[in-house]
Amino acid sequence: MILAGICAFITVLVLALHFAAGVPFLSIVWSSEQAYEDVLRREGRKTKTHNDFVFIGIDQESLKLTAVGPEEIQNNRAFQLMTERPFPWSREIWALLLDRLFTAGTRVVMFDMIFGAHYDGDAAFGTALERYRDKVVIGANFDFSDIPNGGAAINIAPSVSLIPDKPMEDDRVGYVVFFPDALDHKIRSARYTVTDRQLSYQLPQSNETAYESLGARALRKLGHSGDVPRDLQSHSIRFSALDAYLPKALWEVFDPKMWHANYRDGNYFKDKVVIVGASSQVAHDVFDTPLSPETPGPALHLHALAAALDHEFLYDTAIPIDFATVIGGGILSWIVVAFVRRPFLCLLTLLAVSGAYLGVSRILYDTRGLLIMVVPTLSVFLASGLLGLGFEYTLERLEKLRTRRTLERYVSKNLVKEILDNPGGYYNSMLGSRKPVTVLFSDLVGFTNLSEKADPAALVAQLNRYLSSMVPMVFDNGGTLDKFIGDAIMAVWGNVSSHGAAEDAKAAVRAALGMRREMPKLNAAWRAEGMQPLAFGIGINHGEAIVGNIGSHERLDPTVIGDAVNLASRLEALTRIYAVDILVGQSAAELVRDDFHFRSVARVQVKGKSEPVEVFTLVGARKDDVDPEFLKWLDIYEEGIAKFRKRDFKDAKILFSHFLEFYPDDSLGKMYLASALEYEQAPPDEAWNAVEVFKKK
Repeated sequence: MILAGICAFITVLVLALHFAAGVPFLSIVWSSEQAYEDVLRREGRKTKTHNDFVFIGIDQESLKLTAVGPEEIQNNRAFQLMTERPFPWSREIWALLLDRLFTAGTRVVMFDMIFGAHYDGDAAFGTALERYRDKVVIGANFDFSDIPNGGAAINIAPSVSLIPDKPMEDDRVGYVVFFPDALDHKIRSARYTVTDRQLSYQLPQSNETAYESLGARALRKLGHSGDVPRDLQSHSIRFSALDAYLPKALWEVFDPKMWHANYRDGNYFKDKVVIVGASSQVAHDVFDTPLSPETPGPALHLHALAAALDHEFLYDTAIPIDFATVIGGGILSWIVVAFVRRPFLCLLTLLAVSGAYLGVSRILYDTRGLLIMVVPTLSVFLASGLLGLGFEYTLERLEKLRTRRTLERYVSKNLVKEILDNPGGYYNSMLGSRKPVTVLFSDLVGFTNLSEKADPAALVAQLNRYLSSMVPMVFDNGGTLDKFIGDAIMAVWGNVSSHGAAEDAKAAVRAALGMRREMPKLNAAWRAEGMQPLAFGIGINHGEAIVGNIGSHERLDPTVIGDAVNLASRLEALTRIYAVDILVGQSAAELVRDDFHFRSVARVQVKGKSEPVEVFTLVGARKDDVDPEFLKWLDIYEEGIAKFRKRDFKDAKILFSHFLEFYPDDSLGKMYLASALEYEQAPPDEAWNAVEVFKKK
């Protein structure tokens, strides 16, 4: 019953929003519906391309006429007219064009142009229009600027020097305007006839004289008067292909060489229907249609002409049918959710029914030109179905989230996620395996001595504040909080999930830098509260470790063990020896050196290891604002380290002294200077290899 109520509510809601005037959601739904219908217009069946339609375009080359030489221009009247002045040229050129085309046997010529006021060459062009009056149509337009002020549309008719008597009623004149959609201003339809009242957004009257479009006039001259829709309605057209009517350059028609080579001395134009109009980019005579946002205006007239000739108009379903499909979608979704109980199968069924409905809409478009309502219907169907299906899922997720929040208080966040999202796979992965991991140990300096003197409650509160600031650095960088060891933190990267050895190591180093940034903030707050400030040491190492659940039957601890882990712990302890806050093992440093600045500290052999390792302290990330002056003198320090390890103690002494001139409090510099001075006076034996051996942890 709950699911039925949800489905019914969604159905009624979408219906109300879709059909209620003035609701903002209406335009969104309708825009989505139009967008889908535009996909059908682009991808569905097209009106056939009429090979007898030709678009002669006034292109950029026709405007500049750089393709012909001066001698050719001098001997060609049309070229002379095209070069005498910038466009618009003398109208004599259109008389020459009509003579040329009709001599070649063209059936009809349309001009997608407005020949308004009196202009040079009108006499010749007017004579040609009279001579070919049964074969030519020129453009007219309307000025709508006065309509918002309560006025009427103003006719922009051809000049009376061309059409002297009632030009708007002359069968050689047709309006060129297309009326775009009010919502998105795309042109999807053609209006072949219109009245003055319609132009003023009023209902037409029966006694009104209707104006005819350019295409309607051409249809009459082609002998297809019966194909002109006379119902004063806008007709949604099925477009031809996008590239159906590509423009031919106007200048080529007047060029003897092109006329012969490309147009077979005019035979190409025999029995053709020609439209002349702008095709250059500077003319901006383009319109937004479902085919393209830049459909040329003359080509749009040819699309409308082809649709009328082939009766390729599109029709929307009636509003009662739209209601029925939307309600039917809501009912069907309830049936699916109610009777298909398995969630995944239910989802597949919803998607399959939606796909089938889309297929039906495409078939009806291709075969019948019928545009059935798709977006509102599928919105109701899918919204009702998915909301009903998601109801139980939401309850389940809330319970899972509550469980996760509880577990995350005791177990690392990424570990909880892995356990809840993939319990079987996680358990199998933790039976025991070797993995490359990066391990971070962090411990407070001198905390044991502090704990013997401080108030226990205050100390616990201070420790919790410290851990609350440090642990998010681990989580924010994708690490696993393995355990707390008193005041120490052990974190691991690569045990639960890995992004690669290098990325895991970089994440661990970023976490250490985050801890370094947080510590001064905590100490500043503690000093202000009269509390003892703290310091920490961090050790980071990368290597293979055994990953698994360690413990008893009653309690398991997912952790990592091995030499790589032990070395990370030893490195953390060595931060006290070398007076640095972060030490990074050689294997980890090599993985991340491209992203971070490091400083050599020592070659060490820790307790339990037979081979020495080189350790580094972390200076900062390369993308951070690290002091460039320090980095410059750090090169001197590193050169001193190299000299020291090669037993060149004198040069090492000089280099460390130079470094300490600028950084006199640097503990590592002072340590190495002291050692260099000592070894210069009493050189070590030949077995010395600059390795410091530590016998204690």
